[in-house]
Amino acid sequence: MIILIAQVVDWLARILSLIVIVDVVLSYFMSPYDSVRMFFDRLVYPLLLPIRRVVPPLGMIDFSPLVLLVLIQVLDYVITRLLFSIG
Repeated sequence: MIILIAQVVDWLARILSLIVIVDVVLSYFMSPYDSVRMFFDRLVYPLLLPIRRVVPPLGMIDFSPLVLLVLIQVLDYVITRLLFSIG
């Protein structure tokens, strides 16, 4: 049962990472008012907002998606290791 929960956590982390990456790529090619981009922005923006308060953009470069991806990976690693140590 613990292994299944760890796999679900890992799967969710991968999906969330993919959503963040898609949002970043779409931001380069699509209008901010496009419905597809707005959908992804609504998913990612609440996660990026606290990070942007701490890590402001440097000129035209926004590092908050990169920080979010690293945080997702770290949390995934910590949670799965914790679950495996319990089980």
